[in-house]
Amino acid sequence: MSSLPTQQYAAVLHAAKDLRLEQRPLWPPKPNHVQVEVESTGLCGSDLHYYQHGRNGDFAVRQPLVLGHEAAGVVTAVGAGVTDFVVGQRVAIEAGIMCRDCKFCKEDRYNLCKSMRFCSSAAAFPHVDGTLQTRMNHPAHVLHPLPANCSFEKAALAEPLSVLVHASRRAGLTKGHSVLVLGTGAIGILACALAKTLGASRVAAIDINDARLDFVKKNGFAQQVFCFPPADRPQTPEEQLRRAKDNALTALAAFGKEDGFDVVFECSGAESSIQMSVHVSISISSSMLHLACPIPSSPSFEPWLSFPTFCSTILICCITLDLIISYVLGSPQCPREAAMTGGKVMLIGMGTRNVMLPLSAAALREVDIHGSFRYANTYPTALSLLSSGQLENIEKLVTHRFGLQDTRKAFETLARGVDENGQLVLKIMVGKSYGS
Repeated sequence: MSSLPTQQYAAVLHAAKDLRLEQRPLWPPKPNHVQVEVESTGLCGSDLHYYQHGRNGDFAVRQPLVLGHEAAGVVTAVGAGVTDFVVGQRVAIEAGIMCRDCKFCKEDRYNLCKSMRFCSSAAAFPHVDGTLQTRMNHPAHVLHPLPANCSFEKAALAEPLSVLVHASRRAGLTKGHSVLVLGTGAIGILACALAKTLGASRVAAIDINDARLDFVKKNGFAQQVFCFPPADRPQTPEEQLRRAKDNALTALAAFGKEDGFDVVFECSGAESSIQMSVHVSISISSSMLHLACPIPSSPSFEPWLSFPTFCSTILICCITLDLIISYVLGSPQCPREAAMTGGKVMLIGMGTRNVMLPLSAAALREVDIHGSFRYANTYPTALSLLSSGQLENIEKLVTHRFGLQDTRKAFETLARGVDENGQLVLKIMVGKSYGS
């Protein structure tokens, strides 16, 4: 351990847009920890929120914080008790450090661990520094060996891809499902790529950015794309809800998919997009109940109806109610299998804190709305997908690279969405070997 360096460099956020490259002390790894030389870190939307605003949602930076949590590197030292890793081994760094003892951890849902300490997040205090540094010490149990043919950049993509692997599992996404992705930033593009790899019958994408959609279509991440032009902000919540429904119908007509999609990945976090997601999900056909359970039409009730007609109306209503109950519970006269199930909306983007939802539409269409938060037990799957070549053209997602000393420039470039030459910016990698 005596030959290890005692100093290292880190990009440290002190406040909004106050990012400094600092020299910091470096300690040998503690027992059950591993020291990793960080080779590649992908910049994430949450990192950008911290950089621009000094906070991400409710979590404000309360002490200097090293950002970055999508990373891979090389083992440079191992602490006492570590037997699974050796110096020189290439690893992916899983950023969440769970307690391993609570109910959620024992149920393999450690992403919900109440004691979770996540690198580069201000949710816990003291904060846990992230990966925008030359070296870092990290618990061995959240490191993952890289397959031989997996580059550091692809390994860094295992973190955002894990978000989609987890969401796909929660959605029950299988071969033959139709998938719509709302928002085609890096997460949305990964959602398209994963859905295609899992055998989706159709993958479509919606955005307000033509350049992103052109990238998606050109590189085969989706078969169909649709762009909504920028629009004025709605004057009332009711107008916004109405516009979301109208936009959904417009997009579905353009896709030739008026019945909707089986799975919708909402990756933008924008309120209008979340509202639209309910209307683009597949619903029970309005005629399905009548096709499965023929219900006699009943005369309209008027107060001056004769007594026999009134009794007839009541009888018809009772028969109708019985058929509906049979439909719900299943019966020989009205088999439950005849009904189509509603679609699933996966809420992945987290840009809006409070959202007005068209819940009545979700209920009437039997749309299941699922929250999806981070990931659990997904890294091996993500690394396997990335190293196997199954995610075609995924390496093109990385559009820009910066050295650690240029981290501020990297964030400013990510915020603009285009570089100084007008080229599209998607995923930016930062690392010690990039740049001058």
